[in-house]
Amino acid sequence: MSDIPPVDPTLHRLRADLPRLTADLAELVAVESPSEDPRATAASADAVTALGSRLLGSAPERHGAHLVWSHGATRVLLIGHHDTVWPVGTLARWPFRVDGDRATGPGCFDMKAGLVQLFHALSLRPSLDGVTVVVNGDEEIGSPDSRVLIERVARGARAALICEPSADGALKTARKGIARYRLEISGRAAHAGLDPGRGVNAAVELAHQILAVAGLGDGETTVTPTVLAGGSTENTVPAAAGVAVDVRAYHQAEFERVDRAMQGLRPVLAGSRLTVHGGVHRPALPPTASARLYELARTVAAELGLAAPAGVAVGGASDGNLTAGYGIPTLDGLGPVGGNAHAEGEWVDLPAMAERAALLAALVDRVLRPRA
Repeated sequence: MSDIPPVDPTLHRLRADLPRLTADLAELVAVESPSEDPRATAASADAVTALGSRLLGSAPERHGAHLVWSHGATRVLLIGHHDTVWPVGTLARWPFRVDGDRATGPGCFDMKAGLVQLFHALSLRPSLDGVTVVVNGDEEIGSPDSRVLIERVARGARAALICEPSADGALKTARKGIARYRLEISGRAAHAGLDPGRGVNAAVELAHQILAVAGLGDGETTVTPTVLAGGSTENTVPAAAGVAVDVRAYHQAEFERVDRAMQGLRPVLAGSRLTVHGGVHRPALPPTASARLYELARTVAAELGLAAPAGVAVGGASDGNLTAGYGIPTLDGLGPVGGNAHAEGEWVDLPAMAERAALLAALVDRVLRPRA
């Protein structure tokens, strides 16, 4: 008698369906969807609607570029997004391709393969009662419009399963939160050649402030000046300047510390003025929010005959930060295995798509039908 355990039937079926999963991925990647292009995200939402409706057997509620499949009161919430960081026209020079076990193309890893896995995993369920799916079209820019929708449908959920890409196969058990600020400097214009002394140089004041802000980082907490703007003409002392500031932290106390420092900034140059706008944009996803679901994922992976996934903390944020902030147990990184997110050569491990879909299907089943 063989000592090799039988392959789980769900995993076996998904492996057999891998050509279909690959074809579905190709169809989604073929529709470009940069977040801030309404026509592109509308077309992409059409493509996701077609795929989800075929595999789930029902059409979604549509809220602009955001899609919701609801099946009664939410007990388990699955979240993904179809927008990408790639501008329209990228496909012309970098089309979807398959090379052996790898697929490449703009947005394939972050995160259209995750959507394919999500829909195929749910298609195997005899009933979707209690399952809600949200696929939004603005995650890459912070979910400014869809976060209200996510909060509404998340109420009462036992778990939120986020189908964002994995971290080299690992699940994302913690994520830093994000705070965003805008620092605006007001000075006084003057002719740079005839009368520079009459001016108050907003750019110089901004330089002082950028050095102060950049020094606020502390260990894991990062404080990064990003987009700068200032001045009007090359021969005028700048009357205005500004900078955006990105803050990432794992703990609320760190956000509070940085906020106090930002609000406490004072001008260095006489006659200059500064204002600070902003605050926490997405709360952190702490390890406590994912701990139970992570252990459950390792258990069901073993039951499927798969290697137990590792868990890692990452600096990027997702919609999982939002659900964790609502107090919902949240596990992230359940999407594809691959790499180079937001970079040339973005790729997906195709055979792993079947395994990750099977893991997701098993997780949904255990959340809906917990064992004693």
